[in-house]
Amino acid sequence: MNTGSDKGAKEPEAPETADAASGAGDDGAAAEGKPLGSRAPGFIQARRTLHLSWQVGVFIVGLAVVVGGVIMLPLPGPGWLVIFGGMAIWATEFVWAQLVLRWTKRKVTEATQRALDPKVRRRNIILTTIGVVIIAVLGGVYVWKFGLEMPWNIKQ
Repeated sequence: MNTGSDKGAKEPEAPETADAASGAGDDGAAAEGKPLGSRAPGFIQARRTLHLSWQVGVFIVGLAVVVGGVIMLPLPGPGWLVIFGGMAIWATEFVWAQLVLRWTKRKVTEATQRALDPKVRRRNIILTTIGVVIIAVLGGVYVWKFGLEMPWNIKQ
């Protein structure tokens, strides 16, 4: 009998074979509180043909968003944000995308914790200050030598 005192060891309500196959373990569904698998409405999941066409549609929409994000990487725009948006669209239907998003969220959280470490913050502030000083000195040398002329207007 579960008294609620062992929340971490809660049994999943539905069998999740994807966790066992992918090696995600207990931290997969328990960490997010949501079971892995399709989030399609029940009437769509009940009909195999309809569910398959739903999955194809979700895949195509997610693919279009991810491709748009990849195109935005070298061009102006929020490329990575759009790519993660496409992954989130895929994660509504595909377990592999859900696992990729959970891994990404975990890594981003770990990186955030490392970045907030006082020693790392101090090092980052020192490196940023050194970089700003170098850029300011180079800018000052340029203005001293050429004035406020743009580089393409300078005559040698």
